[in-house]
Amino acid sequence: MTPLPGTRVVRHAGDTMTFILRMPDGGSPDGWQARLRTNLGRAGRVRDEILQSHFGKLPLAGAAWRDLPLEPTEDGSWSLTVPLTEVGYFKAKAYAIDPRGFQHWPDGPDVGISIQPSWTRTANTVYCAFPRMFGDWSKHRLSTADDHHTPILKALDQEGFTVIPPSGTLRSLIAELPHIVDRLGCRIVHLLPVSPTPTTFARFGRYGSPYALQHLTLVDPSLVEFDRRTTGVDQFRELARAVHARGARLMLDLVINHTGWGSAEWEQHPEWFVRKPDGEFESPGAWNVVWEDLVEMDQRHVALWDYLADAFLIWCRRGVDGFRCDFAHYVPIEAWQWLVAQARARDPDVEFYAEAYWAPDAAPYSNKPHLLLAGFDGTYDDPPYDEVRAVVRGEKAATELDAVMADDFTRDRVVRYVENHDEPRAAAPLRISGGEGGFGSVDGGLAAAALLYLSANGPLLVHAGQELGEPAAGAEGFGGDDGRTSIFDYWSMPTMAAFKRAGWAPEALPAPMRELRTRYARRIAL
Repeated sequence: MTPLPGTRVVRHAGDTMTFILRMPDGGSPDGWQARLRTNLGRAGRVRDEILQSHFGKLPLAGAAWRDLPLEPTEDGSWSLTVPLTEVGYFKAKAYAIDPRGFQHWPDGPDVGISIQPSWTRTANTVYCAFPRMFGDWSKHRLSTADDHHTPILKALDQEGFTVIPPSGTLRSLIAELPHIVDRLGCRIVHLLPVSPTPTTFARFGRYGSPYALQHLTLVDPSLVEFDRRTTGVDQFRELARAVHARGARLMLDLVINHTGWGSAEWEQHPEWFVRKPDGEFESPGAWNVVWEDLVEMDQRHVALWDYLADAFLIWCRRGVDGFRCDFAHYVPIEAWQWLVAQARARDPDVEFYAEAYWAPDAAPYSNKPHLLLAGFDGTYDDPPYDEVRAVVRGEKAATELDAVMADDFTRDRVVRYVENHDEPRAAAPLRISGGEGGFGSVDGGLAAAALLYLSANGPLLVHAGQELGEPAAGAEGFGGDDGRTSIFDYWSMPTMAAFKRAGWAPEALPAPMRELRTRYARRIAL
């Protein structure tokens, strides 16, 4: 059989796929026929079965499967070309039928076909932006070092006051879109969570992590400009329209593994959250670290899945084209299968990217291929990133890279990066006291980007400031001097601040920064 049994491939809506079946001796005996058993073209039925099986109420019936006849060819084989019109994960396998009606199947598993939206065929470079960082206030910070506000703020902190500095807004980010989309060439704008964050209750840093969200579907008021005419949701829609007007897509980071303490979900439905045997609520964590500013959701509740499905649909109606799902490998596969099916029942082109890592203490459903089979269009690819960084630091040989590169199926669906908000900046030193560093320099980060970006066919991630060589030098709020731009505070990216002060005019940038941005744009285009 061609493709060989067990093969898994990635295609896009609008493609075609040809299946060929041959007899072992190459001939085509009289009276024999061939069929293709598949659920291709039955996406609606597949989704209906998944939705009906919600929490085991009804087992998957397999009614989406059908047999399609293969046509005999001049060389004695049978062949069928199938148009791929629907997004989803499908299976297929050809078999022969002898004159007595007995079926003869090739050895091995079904062929797996992952069909992605046509728009992701090439326009899949993601620009990750934290709106809090893009305001007028931050553009005046020339470094990450403490400024004249710091002694005043620390004194107020010690007395228990909550101090909320001016924030970047959703409208501030709109001003950067010509740089992101037109000049840099990114076609997906990914927002870190935009929901309210804790201000007085169990927060990390000056204003709390955006992942300690206080409500799944509200917009943080600090990201909104007060004008008496528009709500926060209205201004979010303004950003969505501005992104779409430039031919790009909008992706939102939506967290369903946990919330912050004091969230509306936690207050109104404490039964949706994990408790320890002694009654305490559980905080999630990994790699022997507990994230004390978070409280973990319990995915065993029927009502929670329905609530989460509604949250995804609400954001889709506001103009979101896809979701980056935080720590997706800590959520049961069954939950993702159902949630993705719910979203695609209403918007077949919606994209789902999984932030998923190989963690030794992760739940048993942390297998990345399982996430892809559950409906995700891409997953983070941390092993090559870790390996390349180890090679740059002289800890491993470059010959070891092949062992961590994804196979042909997942290579088309991994999200490659050289930095993100959880990792040190690419331009940060190789080693930083108390933790791992970046790639040592701007040139080191650019070289790593060339290798990691061009050795896979899936989405590429550019972290805001990466294209300008932001090193995150010095102590930055809650995280300290760790080579990362703090997401727990109102902070600044000095390289981006210089760009803002220049009115986003590339010709006003220093020559090295301008050249770096151009080189990143060339790699993205390639």
